[in-house]
Amino acid sequence: MKQEDSIINSPDLLPTSPEARTWKFGHYFSVWMGSVHNVPSYVTIGGFFSLGLSIWQVFFIIILSALILSVMMILNGHAGEKYGIPFSILIRTSFGRKGAIFPGILRGVVAAIMWFGLQTYAGSLAVTILIGEIWAPYPTLGANWSFLGLSISSLISLLLFWIINVLFIFAGINSLGKLTKLLSPLVFIVFGGMAIWAIHLAGGIAPILNYRSRGVEGNSIFIILSCISAILATWVAQILSVSDVTRYSRSNKEQFWGQAAGLLSTYLLFAIASITIIIGSEVAFGVPIWNVLEVIDRFDSKFAIVLSLLTICLSTLSVNIVGNIIPAGSQLASLLPKSLNFKSGAILAALMGLLIMPWKLMENPESIFTFLNMVGGMLSPVIGVMLVHYFLINKKDINIQELYSFKINMRITNEFHFPAILSTLLAGSLSLLGKFIPSLEPLYRVSWFSGILVSAILYLIFYYLSNWSVARRLGQNTANTLKRG
Repeated sequence: MKQEDSIINSPDLLPTSPEARTWKFGHYFSVWMGSVHNVPSYVTIGGFFSLGLSIWQVFFIIILSALILSVMMILNGHAGEKYGIPFSILIRTSFGRKGAIFPGILRGVVAAIMWFGLQTYAGSLAVTILIGEIWAPYPTLGANWSFLGLSISSLISLLLFWIINVLFIFAGINSLGKLTKLLSPLVFIVFGGMAIWAIHLAGGIAPILNYRSRGVEGNSIFIILSCISAILATWVAQILSVSDVTRYSRSNKEQFWGQAAGLLSTYLLFAIASITIIIGSEVAFGVPIWNVLEVIDRFDSKFAIVLSLLTICLSTLSVNIVGNIIPAGSQLASLLPKSLNFKSGAILAALMGLLIMPWKLMENPESIFTFLNMVGGMLSPVIGVMLVHYFLINKKDINIQELYSFKINMRITNEFHFPAILSTLLAGSLSLLGKFIPSLEPLYRVSWFSGILVSAILYLIFYYLSNWSVARRLGQNTANTLKRG
C-alpha cells in the first residue's frame, strides 16, 4: 500500500508493517490490567453487595463477565491482527467512509476525551497522596490559594500526571508495552497483598466465607444479568477499539491467548481481592470499604503505601493510554487527515481533556457518568454490527487496497452504509429509552446485551433487504433495457 495512492495521508493509519508487529503474549497478558484494577471497579463491586448479592453470586458475576469479555476482545481484535488496521479505519468496512464518522466521534472523541480527562484527574489524586507520603507539607501547599477550584498541590499533581501521559504519545507503542509488563507483577503483588491484609483483618478466611447477605429483592437471575451487563458496559469502548492494539500483534495466537489468559487471571485476582477487601472490612469494622485508596490509607508500612499508590498511578496511566489516548489520536487523524497525524491528534485530545476541567465535572459525578453511560449505550450496538459484518458477511475477508484507495466500491455505498447506521440508531435508542420509559427499563438495565443482540439481528435483516432491493432494481433496469433493445 503506497501512501500516495491512499485516501489516508497519515502513515499512522496505514496497515502496520511487519517490522512494527512487536507485541507478544506478555504484552497482551498485561495490557488490560489497569482497566480491571482501578478505584471505580472496586466501587462497582461494593454496589453489587449493596443489592444483597452473596459472595458466590458476586464471584460468579465477575468470572462470567471475564469470560464474555475475553471472547469479545478476541473476536473484535481479529481484524486488527490480520490486517494491521486501527479501529478508525476498520469501522469504515461496516459503516461506510462517512457513516463511520458518527460512531467514530462517539468512541474516539467524546468518550475517549472525557474519560481521559476524568482518569487523569483521578490519577492526579493518587499522585497528591503519593507525594504527600514522601513530603508531608505537599498537600497543604499554597494554603487557601486556588486556580479554578484546584489547590496548588492538586494543580501541580494534575499537570505532572498529564505530562507523563503526553510523554507516552512520543515514546511510542513499544514503551507502552514496557509499561504494561512492569505493571503486571506490581498488580499481583499489591492487590494480592490487599486480599491477604483483608483476610488477616477479618480473622481468617472463614468469617468472609461465612458472610450472609440480606438477599436480593426481585428476580435474582435478572439482577445478576444486569450486574454482568454493568461490568461489560465499562468495556464497550475498549472492545470497539481493541484493533488499535491487536494491529501490533506478531500473530493471532499471541493476541488470542495473551488477552484470554490476561483477562481471566486478572479478573480472578480482582474477584478474590474485591470480595475479601469489601467483606473483610465489613467483618472487621462493621462498615465495608469500597475505595481501595482507603485501604491503602490503613496500611502501617510506608513502603507498602508508596508501592500501592505507585501501582494505582501506573494502572490509571496504562488504561488512559490504551483506552483513551490511542483511540482519540487515531480517530482525530482519521477525521482530519490533511491537518493531523496520530501524535498531533493525541496531543489535541490531551489538551481538550484538560480544557473540559474534569475536576469540575466530578463535582456532579452522577450527571457526567449518566451522560457517558448513554454514550456507551449508543456504542454497544456498534459492536454487534462490526462482528456481524466481519464474521458473517465479509467472512473475515477485507480488501485492504479497496478500503484505502480512492476508488472504493462498497456493496451498498461508499459514503454511508445505511443498514449499519439504521441498526445502530434503532438498537441504541431502544436500550436508552428504558431510562425514560418504565416499560422498557429492563432493556436499559441490560443494555450491553440488548444493544449488541438487537443491532446484530437488525443489521442482518436490513443488509439482506438492502441487497435484495438493489438486485431487484438492477433486474428491472436490465429487463427494461432488453425490451427497448
